[in-house]
Amino acid sequence: MAKEDIRQETETDSAAPHLEEDTEGQPQVAESALEEAAPERVIPAGAVWYVVHCYSGYENKVKKNLEHRIESMGMQNHLFQVVVHTEEEIELREGKRRTVERRLFPGYILVQMLPLQEGDPDSDRAWSVVRNTPGVTGFVGAGTRPTSLPQEEVDKILKRMASETPRVKISFRPGETVRIIEGPFADFMGSVDEIYPEKGKVRILVSFFGRETPLELDFLQVEKG
Repeated sequence: MAKEDIRQETETDSAAPHLEEDTEGQPQVAESALEEAAPERVIPAGAVWYVVHCYSGYENKVKKNLEHRIESMGMQNHLFQVVVHTEEEIELREGKRRTVERRLFPGYILVQMLPLQEGDPDSDRAWSVVRNTPGVTGFVGAGTRPTSLPQEEVDKILKRMASETPRVKISFRPGETVRIIEGPFADFMGSVDEIYPEKGKVRILVSFFGRETPLELDFLQVEKG
């Protein structure tokens, strides 16, 4: 694998390949991280993860294409898992809640494989299998070589994907006016004082008899005014 071949390639062609665009934001049940990324095979301890750039909106199609190429070209001992980073998210639209699956990093997928080694024929072939997958525009890296992702970063991503509790989409910012839609204060208007993403809570300042009173509510109990 020549040095000029192993480089960061993030520029896209003027036209996307003939791929069916993934559907995002449609109500669906997300697959677990294990279902998304764990074939029944032994993965060697030395395997690493690379970030691969692809056409935004085609991540799931690229994943399927790459998995098919791995199987059909007999590269299961060199390429192991392909992951599209997604999570379930609850959003409020027109007063109704719905759960959707969102891509965390549009335009990127993770590929677990043996470390790429310059001059190694197996590495050359593995690199080619990934790079020549329809929809892939290149490995992400610094200088002339793709850079593997630290395992701790991968663990964070997979843990976030495997979470059984959907995240709530935050559609407001501090200072904005919102309306309370649930609970004893339903239909009261207030302003967003502080947001607590880790708790899924928001503090609202509501005026009672001329005084502002703070209320801590769930994200889904309020909507933009």
